[in-house]
Amino acid sequence: MYQKDFVMPKAVYLLNHSVGRPLQSLRQAFDEHFFLPWQGSGREPWADWLAVVEDFRIQLARLFNSDAKLFCPQVNLSSGLTKLVQSLPRLTRPGAVILMSENDFPSMGFALRQALPEAELRFIPADQDVSLLETWRPHLSADIDLVFISHAYSNTGQQAPLAELLPQVRALGALSLVDVAQSAGVLPLDLSALAPDFLLGSSVKWLCGGPGAAYLWVNGEQLAACQPRDVGWFSHENPFEFDIHDFRYHDSALKFWGGTPSVAPYAMAAHSISYFADLGSDKVRQHNLMQLERIWDLLGEAVRSPRVASRCSGTAILHFGERQSQVLEALTQANISLDVRQQGMRISPHIYNGEQDMQTLLEALSPFSV
Repeated sequence: MYQKDFVMPKAVYLLNHSVGRPLQSLRQAFDEHFFLPWQGSGREPWADWLAVVEDFRIQLARLFNSDAKLFCPQVNLSSGLTKLVQSLPRLTRPGAVILMSENDFPSMGFALRQALPEAELRFIPADQDVSLLETWRPHLSADIDLVFISHAYSNTGQQAPLAELLPQVRALGALSLVDVAQSAGVLPLDLSALAPDFLLGSSVKWLCGGPGAAYLWVNGEQLAACQPRDVGWFSHENPFEFDIHDFRYHDSALKFWGGTPSVAPYAMAAHSISYFADLGSDKVRQHNLMQLERIWDLLGEAVRSPRVASRCSGTAILHFGERQSQVLEALTQANISLDVRQQGMRISPHIYNGEQDMQTLLEALSPFSV
């Protein structure tokens, strides 16, 4: 039903944990909002371009049920993370403690270690199931300053128990930072209800918005405490004041914005996020779970990711032991696009993966079912 809205390849495309498919309407929207103000007028395009970025913030606010002023565009998560943690005196002091998982995306660990050289990074071991609250509890000690939580873990297919975990982090007196790179668009998330301290995300995966349009969200209660070091004229309360002797932080999350911004990535992403905000993450998740359940039912123990809706991400992780390469060859021959990590094959059904796609996948996997 939704395939007609997207540019689909001839292959059965199940790489939505990596890059989502573009909307059919994306090129026209991009031309209208990026190129036309530039090419079609003799006036400078910045007023139109800045409106594009503001629309990006508005669409994010719709998707996550929050206020647009709490979102700030970022180039990528690593850069946004560095800007954020270096803005907080609590984290830049010697001996600050950050808890994360060895299954978090490595770039997050790299950025934290370089940005906070005097902090202690503590890791929940990779073999512990972070989809369970019981896994987190023993690690939540009173000396922790920040808990870094991936809403969904890219290589394990696990989903963090945000609704249960965030209140415990808050009761501990620690800050919380949620990474939604692997969940935005497929796992519903209501920021007004969950109220973490900070959130980082991107648009390239389930939101089908392309690379370069990441975002930082700052809880309104934390805005005043953030004093970014990496600033530019768009971090200023009034970027067009042009007084080199007077810098004042913007009163919104845009204090993290920095110098002259990119526009093109946000023109694409705003259009795609608007589509999914209209559609609703609940509908995407319902379809995703229906397809995942068919994989679970067929393959049994070959499914290495959780098989419970509240604990699984949008991705099934499959490992067939000694038959792994044989299964991969069969899927390749069936023209099914997926990828492989150490834990197994990654398969991620999106809203546009309909019955024909799933039938092709299940028929290719059927000879290897338990």
